[in-house]
Amino acid sequence: MPAENQPARDQPHVVTGAFGYTGAAIARRLLQAGRRVRTLTNHPREPNPFGAAIEVASLDFADFKGLVRNLEGAAAFYNTYWLRYPLRGATHTDSVENTLTLMRAARDAGVGKFVHVSITNAARTSPLSYFRGKGVLEEELANSGLPFAILRPTVIFGAGDVLINNIAWMLRRFPIFAIPGAGDYRLQPVFVEDLAEIAIAAADGREDSIIDAAGPDVYRFDELVRLIADAVGSRARIVRVNPALALGAARLIGFLMRDVTLTSDEIAGLTSNLLIANGTPVGRTRFSEWLRANADQLGTRYASELARRR
Repeated sequence: MPAENQPARDQPHVVTGAFGYTGAAIARRLLQAGRRVRTLTNHPREPNPFGAAIEVASLDFADFKGLVRNLEGAAAFYNTYWLRYPLRGATHTDSVENTLTLMRAARDAGVGKFVHVSITNAARTSPLSYFRGKGVLEEELANSGLPFAILRPTVIFGAGDVLINNIAWMLRRFPIFAIPGAGDYRLQPVFVEDLAEIAIAAADGREDSIIDAAGPDVYRFDELVRLIADAVGSRARIVRVNPALALGAARLIGFLMRDVTLTSDEIAGLTSNLLIANGTPVGRTRFSEWLRANADQLGTRYASELARRR
């Protein structure tokens, strides 16, 4: 018999979006640990990078019984589902409602631990819909009766990320890089593989937990941009501009790349210092060290958020 509160080895660990970014990192770690892995995905017929190593099921919020069936008996459920920005009529409010559906399904299915990827400084009272929606979900999960772990990541970096990669891409290609405002606001990037390790450790823990999933170093934004510029050999002139002008430039690039490069809420969250941890960070990988090791590849290709969602 397994020890109390310890899942049997054949119990599935269920991950949303294992064909995406954060979900893929969690799935890889689970497979390396010898766990049985199932993913819930909006695109079950898309190419599966894991092959037969993981089970694939549909993430259909309209099929509640199907969600319960796919979560039944799971040792842990890792929820990375969220909309970065409103898209094709779907909003952050829809993301909240869909996640509440996942919570109800997990409770009915008897999931051992609900591991929810939130964001630093999430708050029900936030004026920003992204942070407000995440804050609502944190409160709802804490009061759901489910065993839970809430992870609060900052800016996530790693191979294939969007924000850091595309900063490097712009620095490689354009003569000018616009920093919104003074550039003195801070962020605390966390390595995606560290986040995956934190998530799995939280799932295995006996107690409910809320964890600041941040890296060990805090940077001013202008400092971070210059660090990336030096690493990729950029000669771009880095200038400070009104945030509205920076947003306009980002929208132009997004139009040309058929993507959404940056949103007004993301600029507001960044410039309001919402992307640094309040507690002791648990990520171990230093961004500067990762940057040195990966500079040759960083930003050589544009990373499209919309292309991933297609």
